[in-house]
Amino acid sequence: MRIDLITKEYPPHIYGGAGVHVAELVKVLRQSIDVKVRCFGEPRAESDTFAYTHASAFDSANGALQTLSTDLAMVEDIAGSDLVHSHTWYANFTGQIASKLHGVPHLITAHSLEPLRPWKELQLGGGYRLSSWIERSAYEDATGIIAVSDGMRADILRAYPQIDPAKITVVHNGIDLEAFQSAKDFDSVRANGVDPDQRSVVFVGRITQQKGLPYLLKAARELPSDVQLVLAAGAPDTPQILQEVTDLVEELRKVRSNVIWIQKHLSRPELIALLSSATVFACPSIYEPLGIVNLEAMACSIPVVATATGGIPEVVEDGKTGLLVPIEQLSDGSGTPLDENRFVSDFAEALNNMLESKQLHDYGIAGRLRVEQNFSWGSIAEKTLSVYRGAIENFK
Repeated sequence: MRIDLITKEYPPHIYGGAGVHVAELVKVLRQSIDVKVRCFGEPRAESDTFAYTHASAFDSANGALQTLSTDLAMVEDIAGSDLVHSHTWYANFTGQIASKLHGVPHLITAHSLEPLRPWKELQLGGGYRLSSWIERSAYEDATGIIAVSDGMRADILRAYPQIDPAKITVVHNGIDLEAFQSAKDFDSVRANGVDPDQRSVVFVGRITQQKGLPYLLKAARELPSDVQLVLAAGAPDTPQILQEVTDLVEELRKVRSNVIWIQKHLSRPELIALLSSATVFACPSIYEPLGIVNLEAMACSIPVVATATGGIPEVVEDGKTGLLVPIEQLSDGSGTPLDENRFVSDFAEALNNMLESKQLHDYGIAGRLRVEQNFSWGSIAEKTLSVYRGAIENFK
């Protein structure tokens, strides 16, 4: 069986959960089948991995048009594949066109949905309208869709109600259990400005509207004075959201001296050291199809306080591996809390309850056990292989 896997992100250039998913999935799949990876960017040294860029005629074009040009550059090379598997809208067009040209099934893994990120239209204008059109067309036309959570499956059916529910299969994201486990490295933590001897609430994520960082910054006003707020946060979507976060950090620092903002990209050892030193991991997302960051924290035996939205409740077991914060959200796809003050207050209360819990250690142990039992890449790759086989058989 030969699979051509299409992705924008691939090591060494990964900036989100979809890239982590692809990188880890490929490692395990290649133990069983032939996988050709086709990604964006400069050439990779890895065997059976091919990188593509847009045609030079599109150098000054809208980013969405550059994506389409890159996608089309891949299509001819997919000849001979048994199935094409695309990840995110950046790659969906390649999968759809290759499926028609070469007569092979097209499988999509849904990591996020354009209709549930409507704020992108304000940022990208026509580019967002084009990406939304590409995604809708590809999803409706695909042989099958893998949703990374039950919450994502429900979102797909709400966003695209004409899709046959039978062609959507849930296969969760996973975690590298050998790499992500508690590993104390106090020197690394101190080098990033954090005191490992003091309690800390840690956030890891990109500065985007969906990650909900502004709500955490407002909730942090209610934290005990000794608790460090550690933000491993970079790659802002827009100058506007960066400015909003910057302003909130500056306001918070007027009343707290222990707000540490790490804006550089952390290496994996640095990230694991930071997570392992945390008292509580915070995930204030308002849109999160699954949330690999929560898996990473739990794998490092750290309790999680997270929003009860999207696929997060399928990862964080409320009252056992962490605490879930309820949220009522606008139905316009933005995820915006109906009552921001209440959400912020509830998040602050959950953080304080966890910080003062006498079962902190038990939460951490339970989190590690949960990821071991349910989120190993070995089991996720086997489920993915099963979906491949079914898609190929049904396509014939």
